Amino acid sequence: MLQKLNKQLEKIMPLITPVSVVIGVLLSAYLKDFSYLIPWIFAFMTFAGSLGSNFRSLKDVIIHPFPIFLAMLILHILMPIWAWGIGHIAFSGDAYTITGLILGMVIPTGVTSFIWVSIYKGNIPLVLSIILIDTLLSPIIVPFSLSMFMGKTVEMDFISIMKGLLGMIVIPSIIGMFLNQATKGKIKDQLGTRLAPFSKISLGFVVMLNGAVVAPYLRNINLKLVGITLTVFMIAFTGYLFSFLLGKLMKRDRDTVLTLTFTGGMRNISAGAVIAVAYFPASVAVPVVVGMLFQQVLASINGHFLERYYHKKVEKQESIAF
Repeated sequence: MLQKLNKQLEKIMPLITPVSVVIGVLLSAYLKDFSYLIPWIFAFMTFAGSLGSNFRSLKDVIIHPFPIFLAMLILHILMPIWAWGIGHIAFSGDAYTITGLILGMVIPTGVTSFIWVSIYKGNIPLVLSIILIDTLLSPIIVPFSLSMFMGKTVEMDFISIMKGLLGMIVIPSIIGMFLNQATKGKIKDQLGTRLAPFSKISLGFVVMLNGAVVAPYLRNINLKLVGITLTVFMIAFTGYLFSFLLGKLMKRDRDTVLTLTFTGGMRNISAGAVIAVAYFPASVAVPVVVGMLFQQVLASINGHFLERYYHKKVEKQESIAF
């Protein structure tokens, strides 16, 4: 029953996050007092997601590190610089909105990228390795990147941000991977598959609670909010596009290009919203929460594009062969 539920939830993944944001905004009066639960729910999601991976996946990275280098280049150099540039052009002088745009890009790659890579049969060891490395480095990368781009323009409690990332992402990931290693993968079948649907439901709750916290900024639809929404959509879309083009430029195989596209395009946006809500003024969280509206939808669109692109390529090769 739980496996059937999980498959149904996978099919509606593109709808879960935008619907949850809307519910959070509409019911903010009742939900905002439960925001203290967000880090705990998120830690559970990270733990459940990491039960399918172990430390052995790092072995391939050490032997063939170039795809990992490409992913980190996209995630923490190319896209944050792009977001910083677009932010200064579109919202010159608005330090909080610019910080929100940058935060949306410096947070680690989305754990849900694993789901999309597995659906479209990409490179599973590679996506697990990128998620693992990026997640473990996030307590250092996120505060450092924000400091480098924003300096003292916006006040940040770096120690609290690092503690939050350790508690929500790093420690639950290490525990999950250790259990996978210790049980030789048995825990994935025994516990991981049972927790998978609850993890997806939890994602909806986290997004809903974050939406409730920033509801005052999303409820009043004005030109600025429309501008933020269009800007975030454009940055998020180009994340997938740049990742795909860089993978092709470096002449990577289909599975690697597909994996780079999802990991480079997606972000652990729930974690970003939690950080923004917990450690910044609410207006910083607006661009991050807005990103939740279409991250899964963009992943679905790009998945269809990649499938059609490589299917046509195979057909072309087969016609040339005949």
